[in-house]
Amino acid sequence: MSVVKGWCPDAHRPMLSGDGLLVRIRPRLGRLTIKQVLELCEISLTHGNGAIDLTSRANIQIRGIRKTNYRKLLDRLATFDLLDKDSNTESRRNILTTPLWKSGDITDVLHSEISKCLSDLPNLPSKIGIALDTGLVPMLGTASADFRFEFNSSRVLMLRADGATHGRAIELDNAPEALIQMAKWFQESGGIQAGRMARHLVTKNLPKEWQSHPAQPQAKALKPGPAPSPHKGYFVGVPFGSLDAKAFTSLILQAKTTAIRCTPWRLILLEGVEEIDNAYDFITDPNDPILKVHACPGAPACSSATVETRAVARLLASKNLAGLHLSGCAKGCAHPHLSHTTLVGQNGAYNLVEGGHPWDQPSQQGLSASDLQKLLD
Repeated sequence: MSVVKGWCPDAHRPMLSGDGLLVRIRPRLGRLTIKQVLELCEISLTHGNGAIDLTSRANIQIRGIRKTNYRKLLDRLATFDLLDKDSNTESRRNILTTPLWKSGDITDVLHSEISKCLSDLPNLPSKIGIALDTGLVPMLGTASADFRFEFNSSRVLMLRADGATHGRAIELDNAPEALIQMAKWFQESGGIQAGRMARHLVTKNLPKEWQSHPAQPQAKALKPGPAPSPHKGYFVGVPFGSLDAKAFTSLILQAKTTAIRCTPWRLILLEGVEEIDNAYDFITDPNDPILKVHACPGAPACSSATVETRAVARLLASKNLAGLHLSGCAKGCAHPHLSHTTLVGQNGAYNLVEGGHPWDQPSQQGLSASDLQKLLD
């Protein structure tokens, strides 16, 4: 077992955190069957601490895994088809899919074709990702990805580099070839040093022939409640992306769903469900202020954090700030982006960053939780 700190974990390479090993599962097409969901919850309760994360890339993380249980966990994941054959295969399968796909549609077919060509891609930074945003309208624009498959307003399929306003028209049959070409360009033009496509394009221009079709405007963000027609299902919100395995099991059984789909917006789609009788710890109100707040697990769950985050976030959520992010340290794992108000843990206190990133210079330092209540009133 290779235990890594400060890395994007997967099932083969767990990350050591403050509450034990962190193991990431990458659901194919973002979907888990009812058997797979219940098995993950059982694994979390048996081999971990019952805490499950829904990540900003629509992956599932099981927290608190004890080292002595890790091999048993891998065996169970393999039995339920939740494990790739090796770490290299799994690390390349960083594919984010629009949740509103249908069996046999272009998203489903494209996912199959792209999955087959991953071994042909050059070596890329670990955080590099692919978005299959090929629904009726694109909706993954704010989610982390570097190579984006999507339609323009004339329903032309294209591949767009993240950070570019225009994309390259392609056919479904040559989608894998186009992806490989763009990935090789990224590598050969110095993208490895930049780490991500959007950062690379700040200093490097794409080939002109890859910028022939303008991107279509993004759809409005999905919210808790019934899935948009003609899809049958119900979206529930996950506070801070944190799931309790017992509550999750209860929700799944009570709702009588056949499968779930994970999203990058702290929402889970319960397939085939029209309404929810008991939401347990989940969010069904689309106006719940918790949906606007980002907060990492904080201390003591994360060894890099020195402050509590989510309890404080709940207290401050009612203030309905334009954008609030509580980060246990300056890495900003929960939301590595600019926010209106960012509170960053340092030496057991909070630093205030206004209109910036967690790693930016704070305007105030050394604040207590009570200081924050007064400051943000």
